[in-house]
Amino acid sequence: ITAKTAVIFVTLQYNVTFPATEEQSAETISLYNYGIKDLATIFFYMLVAIIIHAIIQEYVLDKINRKMHFSKTKHSKFNESGQLSAFYLFSCVWGTSILVSENYISDPTSLWRDYPHTLIPFQMKFFYILQLAYWFHAFPELYFQKTKKEDIFRQIVYIGLYLFHIAGAYLLKLTHLGLVLLVLHYFVEFLFHISRLFYFSDERYQKGFSLWAVLFVLGRLLTLILSVLTFGFGLARAEDQQLNFSTGNFNILAVRISVLASICMTQAFMMWKFINFQLRRWREHSSQPQSVKKKFVTTKGKSSRKERENGINGTVTSNGADSPRNRKDKSS
Repeated sequence: ITAKTAVIFVTLQYNVTFPATEEQSAETISLYNYGIKDLATIFFYMLVAIIIHAIIQEYVLDKINRKMHFSKTKHSKFNESGQLSAFYLFSCVWGTSILVSENYISDPTSLWRDYPHTLIPFQMKFFYILQLAYWFHAFPELYFQKTKKEDIFRQIVYIGLYLFHIAGAYLLKLTHLGLVLLVLHYFVEFLFHISRLFYFSDERYQKGFSLWAVLFVLGRLLTLILSVLTFGFGLARAEDQQLNFSTGNFNILAVRISVLASICMTQAFMMWKFINFQLRRWREHSSQPQSVKKKFVTTKGKSSRKERENGINGTVTSNGADSPRNRKDKSS
């Protein structure tokens, strides 16, 4: 009885099937659009993401935490990096396979050619559905993971930025550009979190952070270059630049400026956070040798004073008139 309703939650909706032709292909092709029913699918896979999150936490991360005996601060950061590194790795591999299969890498003009990208293949739509489901599942995880009150606002901003940009690319028919930028961003973030996991296991492993710092800056520059090429040159020269909700065409000047400004502001915010992070690390590393040097000087000064006192006492005892030997001689 509930099968028709359950299908809305489990399978992708709004598919359009094209019959096979002798010129193009021998099989039927199914492409997908979006609609209000996608919210039900996102909700279902959000529950799946919560279950997978609990499985990774219970059978992988908790066992490692028991062996390593992390502090409370390291424990929460280790769990965060463990969950995100698994998700970023999965998304990078899957997104790269879509880019290769659809020839988006070999042909950069596909980012804006034939816009609006109203009909997308199955893998593309399923990728965006799972991305939205994962970041929506992060809100209840704040309660399940017992996040500290001072960290909740930072996490909400972090999750909200992902949802805003992924949903914007999905709704504005910018799925090609959004996929490329997501894979690029996820690769850099995966390198950071995997480096932090190695750092928690052994604090000598810090080379990964240096590589991440270089790729982070390059990733921000490449994101801005691709965005400017898409909105400033590709879509700006398109013939159809009229707002049309029925066809999904949002290629107008106001939308292009708004989307490009949003991307630039986000990249500037990330660079500001990155610079503050690097300055804080530089101050910590620069203050450590000075503190060690001061400790060494103080301990050396104390030991020299003791040695001097012992030396003075030794000379007085061996050569002075108040030594026990001299006293016996005087008394005799």
